[in-house]
Amino acid sequence: METMCDLQEGGMSTERAYEAEPVPSLSETITLRSIVVSLVLAVTLTVVAMKISLNSGFLPSLSIPGCLLGFYLSRALIRMLDYMEVPHLPFTRQENTVIQTCVVACTNIAFSGGFGTFLLAMGDKSAGGDAKLDNNVEEPSICRMVSFLFLVSFAGIFVIMPYRKVMIIRHQLTFPSGTATAHLINSFNTPEGATQAKVQVTTMFKSLGGSFAWSIFQWFFSAGGSCGFRVFPTFGMDAYRHGFFFDFSMTNVGVGMICPYMITISMLAGSLFSWGILWPYIETKEGEWYPRNLGQASLSGIKGYKVFVGMSMILADGLFNFLTIMFRTSRTMAQRRQQPLSSQGNTQPFQCLSAGSNGGAMDMEQQTTTAKSFDERRRAQVFLRDQIPNMVTIGVYVLLAALSTAIIPQLYRQLQYYHVALVYLAAPLFTFCNAYGYGITDMNLSSTYAKIAMLVFGSWVGIKDGGVVAGLVACGIMMCTLSNGGEVMQDLKTGYLTLTSPRAILIGELIGTTLGCVVNPTVFWVFYKVYKTAGAAGGEVPDVPYARVYRGMAMLSVGQEGLPTHSMLLAKVFFILALVLCLIREVASRQNWRMRGYIPSTVAMAIAFFVPPDMPVGMCIGSLVLYLWETTDPTGERMLSSAVASGLICGDGLGSLVSSLLTLTKATGPICIKFLSRGDNEKLDAFLAALPTT
Repeated sequence: METMCDLQEGGMSTERAYEAEPVPSLSETITLRSIVVSLVLAVTLTVVAMKISLNSGFLPSLSIPGCLLGFYLSRALIRMLDYMEVPHLPFTRQENTVIQTCVVACTNIAFSGGFGTFLLAMGDKSAGGDAKLDNNVEEPSICRMVSFLFLVSFAGIFVIMPYRKVMIIRHQLTFPSGTATAHLINSFNTPEGATQAKVQVTTMFKSLGGSFAWSIFQWFFSAGGSCGFRVFPTFGMDAYRHGFFFDFSMTNVGVGMICPYMITISMLAGSLFSWGILWPYIETKEGEWYPRNLGQASLSGIKGYKVFVGMSMILADGLFNFLTIMFRTSRTMAQRRQQPLSSQGNTQPFQCLSAGSNGGAMDMEQQTTTAKSFDERRRAQVFLRDQIPNMVTIGVYVLLAALSTAIIPQLYRQLQYYHVALVYLAAPLFTFCNAYGYGITDMNLSSTYAKIAMLVFGSWVGIKDGGVVAGLVACGIMMCTLSNGGEVMQDLKTGYLTLTSPRAILIGELIGTTLGCVVNPTVFWVFYKVYKTAGAAGGEVPDVPYARVYRGMAMLSVGQEGLPTHSMLLAKVFFILALVLCLIREVASRQNWRMRGYIPSTVAMAIAFFVPPDMPVGMCIGSLVLYLWETTDPTGERMLSSAVASGLICGDGLGSLVSSLLTLTKATGPICIKFLSRGDNEKLDAFLAALPTT
């Protein structure tokens, strides 16, 4: 009977390939080797994540580069130990999972920590000098950032742990990103997967090296303001003056290769409408709709239209998705609550299924069901074996909430202790809702919940008592808790599919989060000081678009004083238009209309309203490269495109860090390359000809 079961359950089962390998213990999974590799990768990818977060306000998942590089570096380290004849443990997929968990936990703080959003939104640079009172501005401080992150980043990890069995075992939520990462790790650790991973990693390092070399090469030609290849007027001087040019940023090209085509096209369409039509028209109303000579940074001028129009579209999309996911989540939970437990594949966990009536022959559907049954039984056994008492995780959450309630009002005096206590009181419910919706749709709506908290607490405190900062801090607490909780559940799903115990995942999360609370503020501080130095020298300060959006939302929660004429009217109009677009897209998807693939993304268009057009242009070039590659070599594109894109992003991020460090040391490029129109060039030649010769 045992042999028959093996025959029936083999072939299509993932876990059958690993059945002969014992599940490693906790000490064999979390090793010194895995911690060292996690540290190296976390620091490297945090630089990349920080640059993307500051430039765009969002962060693509770095789980694929994390697990791929973790696999390669661990193998390289093992090869070195073998050469030195040093004994070591074999590398397993469980160790690969822990490395990926640590890296993602660290890099995720670049987004959830608010470095490109609520933290910068508190500063005077985002306020544009329009702060009503001094207590509505709090400049970033590295000590305060580290303290704040240590207080708020761990709560989401512990509050979501009691829900792990409900979401992963009982309701069997898919968590698409976590599932994809698990399948990648499982395939890497087979002989065929190791060969493929080697090719992918080699390609990634070639791409990284080329991107890094190009970034350093550009620095040599950037001596002075408006110098270098980043100001190349690709489409002519008129288009350049409106922001339409290719800035040769490999980060944007790499992001364009990762993002779906419709996201990139939607951003380009949003840029064409806003920067090509709407903003030039509003600029003609200077002196009529808003005062003259306010500058580009003032929310009482043109920046007010850019922020509030884009913000209204983001809020509309977030509200629509929030209501949609709440409806789908409630319906799914109600349906699964009515189903008997036996229908979910958890009964008779170690009983071989019947072979069928025709002498043991099975069709493909029966074989798939049998293999799936074996995999689920095996995974459930490992997942449930390591018990983490719920009372312990709940107790730790209560302790963290109490510490935050006592300390955060000391860090940000605008928020009272009862405000913080209420945020932590509501966080468990919202964390569960966000994680459940994340598991169904792969959409992390932590920022949407955080914006709601910002509006509630900002209006509660009021402008006179620092409601802008209070709302942003409440937003930060909610975002860190919910975002980290959702990512933990994704990693638990990865661990479930790779036979990694929840206890190992929890320890990996704690190590990565601890590292992230130190590394991310340090990397941010380097970039922040460079931005500040550039501004002081009169150069162009890189825009952090989402920080201004969050500042505008916080101002909206405490009142509308000082906003330019018609800005709120335009915001309401675009809010309604965004809702209509979301509704059309949802209906088209449900009804399977042919046009569903051509309806633009609301959020992508909204981002383009306040992100300079050079970013969508770079992303479109990346999408064009991907499309041509897919057309000419679809097999190679499927296997290597993610590696090439990751290498471009990583190399450009490392190059930016080196350039930033050079800027901090007052070093400048030796050459200035500048592009002029024909008329300006003739004037320059005439001026130079009139100078006396020596």
